[in-house]
Amino acid sequence: MLTILFDGIAYGMLLFVLAVGLAVTMGLMNFINLAHGAFAMVGGYITVLLMQRFGVPFLVCLPLAFIGSALIGGLLERTLYRPMYHKPHLDQVLFSIGLTFMAVAAADYFIGSTQQIVQLPEWLKGRSEFGEGAWMLGMGHYRLFIVIVCAALTIALQYILAKTRFGSRLRASVDDQRVAAGLGINVNVVFLSTFAVGSGLAGLGGALGAEVLGLDPTFPLKFMIYFLIVVAVGGTSSITGPLLAALLLGIADVAGKYYIPKMGAFIVYSLMIIILIWRPQGLFVRKGGK
Repeated sequence: MLTILFDGIAYGMLLFVLAVGLAVTMGLMNFINLAHGAFAMVGGYITVLLMQRFGVPFLVCLPLAFIGSALIGGLLERTLYRPMYHKPHLDQVLFSIGLTFMAVAAADYFIGSTQQIVQLPEWLKGRSEFGEGAWMLGMGHYRLFIVIVCAALTIALQYILAKTRFGSRLRASVDDQRVAAGLGINVNVVFLSTFAVGSGLAGLGGALGAEVLGLDPTFPLKFMIYFLIVVAVGGTSSITGPLLAALLLGIADVAGKYYIPKMGAFIVYSLMIIILIWRPQGLFVRKGGK
């Protein structure tokens, strides 16, 4: 039981890192970016290709995956996304879905449809067990590493958004762009930085999740619904809601697949429906703004 709980928490923390950038763009920037999973796939492929073809160590690949995805996200924000900010949400959905299918086709053409394998360092392999019987806790070393990294990222993000000048400028830019610009805030730079960091976090999540979730060109399509569940259930006004939603989704998914394998997805979607009926705006709603 404890092992299932731990694996569910690790899975949930990974989903949170993958989805938090989408929560930021949808909630704070009011833009629906369904191509978010493509940035996660980019981070995964950066890691795999650097390790397989150039022998770059795994821990070095993680920041490179973040930087590479952030740079691509920043470039696309300046060229393709920015003109779509004031378009209707349906246009944004169709635009980002089109980018997703383009990314899937490009990955399949240039890299191939084969499932990619990540060779983890020896110290991240293996498993430690504590206790006995039904209360035995088995912790995979790599899943423990995921929990530690994702927890550190969560604390850092919460601090940046709530305590720093950049977080204040971001919230001000979202609440009223004209007033924020009148106060001397460069709204375009704030949005560019936010989108790039969100894309980078997706890439980092893809790099961390390549070994757990698997990596192939259909990655953005397979996990798009999970990202949307995290954002819809958790709300888009802060990162606390998506974090709690990701943990609930991870635990429910792992427990459902373990105890009732044929109904694992049914349990996840049932939980989502119940929460959305109870809290249609998500678990946490930010007051104020527009």
